[in-house]
Amino acid sequence: MGVRGLDRGERSALIINECQNAMINGDFSQNAGLVEQIRVRNVVAHIAELADVCRRTGTLVVHSTIVLRPDGLGTVSSCLLLGALAKRGRCVQGYPDAEIHPDLTPDDRDYVLRRVHGLSPFHGTELESVLRQREVRTVVVAGVSTNIGVPGTCLEAVNRGFGVVVAEDCIAGSSREIHDFQVAHTFPLLATVATADDIAATLRVNGPGSAVAAG
Repeated sequence: MGVRGLDRGERSALIINECQNAMINGDFSQNAGLVEQIRVRNVVAHIAELADVCRRTGTLVVHSTIVLRPDGLGTVSSCLLLGALAKRGRCVQGYPDAEIHPDLTPDDRDYVLRRVHGLSPFHGTELESVLRQREVRTVVVAGVSTNIGVPGTCLEAVNRGFGVVVAEDCIAGSSREIHDFQVAHTFPLLATVATADDIAATLRVNGPGSAVAAG
């Protein structure tokens, strides 16, 4: 049985949110809870495998990052998260912690978004234009965090008329309790929740050259 609401490969896109060293890599991140959840749930490996399937089925892979300018221009401390990021000098252009996790290095076919402000991949970026140009109807959301970034991405996508699928084993929060709460109570109101394996299987069936896509 396929994932409800997931369109065929070329009409879908995978958004990998903020999988940068400063967020999820234990060698750089100061968020011990999030790093631990990423590790115990094997999130990076799940994302990498799903991204590979997406590329092979014509599904656009988008890496959403926040990369601050060295002079801080454009980044306003309008909330605790953004203020802490700026104050600690995290995710600054030219520094290793701003880079995407090495196990998720973008492919030449991928699209990399960089913003200096905001908490959503859609804020102040060309993401919507890219998705419209590709005639994307459904976005699959992966990455961090279950606390803010992932639900924010879902909400912004819904506001713009896109269907949303959340890859449950490709996301993590600062604790298992927060993750489980969001999966049980928030995401079902905004999206279809599925595993990476089920998403991959649906994309393979509906991808280019399949009977479904040909029809």
